[in-house]
Amino acid sequence: MRQIKIVNQTQALPGELWAGYCATFLCRLRGLSFRRSLPNSQGLLLVQSRESRIDAAIHMFFMRFDIAVIWLDETKTVVDVQKAHRWRSIITPRIAARYVLEAPTFWMNYFSIGDHLSFEETNS
Repeated sequence: MRQIKIVNQTQALPGELWAGYCATFLCRLRGLSFRRSLPNSQGLLLVQSRESRIDAAIHMFFMRFDIAVIWLDETKTVVDVQKAHRWRSIITPRIAARYVLEAPTFWMNYFSIGDHLSFEETNS
């Protein structure tokens, strides 16, 4: 899975956040399920084919830890930020989103509704 760097164009982040680029159905379905932990510098970017509340919903089944969930629209603007609790059911964004960034809860305070993000490709 290719890795991308998440950059917040609106406010500075306290460190680097890298995310796996997850665009297939099976990759999005599995998400972070069954992992024991996630380093603070790592996340997962779920990429939908279109903006939607239903398609951008996530489940927390088989999760061993809580995560921060940051939803972005087509323009990569943050439209919702929520803390997702392990083993809770399904969580949907308040409005339609195309991208879902799942990251450690450490990142909750560094993304706000209205922030504009960009994704940088790695050279490897």
